[in-house]
Amino acid sequence: MHAAAEEERAAELAGPLRDLLPPVDFCCAYGSTLLHARPDRTSMVDYILGVADPLQWHSENLERNPAHYSRWMRCLGSGAITGLADRVGVGVYFNPFVEWRDKRIKYGVVRMKDLAMDVLTWDRFYLSGRLQKPVHVLVDNWDIRKLNTINLEMATSASLLLLPEEFTEYDLYAQICSLSYMGDLRMLFAEDKNKEYIAEGPLKRSSHGQQKTFWQDCSPSTTNELFSVLPWTIQRQMQGRYGLPGKEMSTCTVVPSKDMAANCVRRALRRRVMVSSARQAISGLLASGGAVAAQYLGKKMAKAWQSRTA
Repeated sequence: MHAAAEEERAAELAGPLRDLLPPVDFCCAYGSTLLHARPDRTSMVDYILGVADPLQWHSENLERNPAHYSRWMRCLGSGAITGLADRVGVGVYFNPFVEWRDKRIKYGVVRMKDLAMDVLTWDRFYLSGRLQKPVHVLVDNWDIRKLNTINLEMATSASLLLLPEEFTEYDLYAQICSLSYMGDLRMLFAEDKNKEYIAEGPLKRSSHGQQKTFWQDCSPSTTNELFSVLPWTIQRQMQGRYGLPGKEMSTCTVVPSKDMAANCVRRALRRRVMVSSARQAISGLLASGGAVAAQYLGKKMAKAWQSRTA
């Protein structure tokens, strides 16, 4: 029964790909809606769509689904759509509040090479953060799957650096899920606190007790081993902050202490998330217009209030 229900759920999630949108090279559904077996009709299902050529894809989608775009983006065309995503946003163009059958969906379109770059380097830490949480892959891509395995390993290493010597299994997964919210402007007033849920990760588990507890080695050698797994963009920040002026940066960063490594990770991710969330928010405002943006923000604030008062 469980397998049959999963297949039915997957077929339901893949419906817009079959019946509504142009072909894509990668697709996953994500967000808190996936946690509910029967989400309410006002909830939006979120999709990431990876395509080889966003310009061509949006051109075809404008012919198929012009109502998905705001009036002025329809007039400006696919060149302006991709330009807005690349120059103002972080390479992703979202169409929210799309009506499909009796549901609402939101889909973001991204160039495949930009998706791969962010997943591997955390350069923008936008889609890479979303893929560190539970997602339902609907159109698989072998390259993205391989890169996301590395992404999950890096997220686990970063989380272990941020966690104390003793922590629970829940602490670990909550920390992984919260990485991409560090510095997110939406967290100030309009993000659902219930989004920190347990995800499957690559860490080996203890088999004792229901609430599994872990102890980690906080020695310099283990700290440096964890830090070496992180993307070079994070390691470079540590080199730039503590490296000697006039010296060429080494290929291997030596971290003096776990606290210093944690501070570096926290500072680097907070800055990336803050910049990316701000850029994407501005891009969304320009793309959708004030009315749609206000509707989306109001929905976020309502969910945030419900999660705080529940």
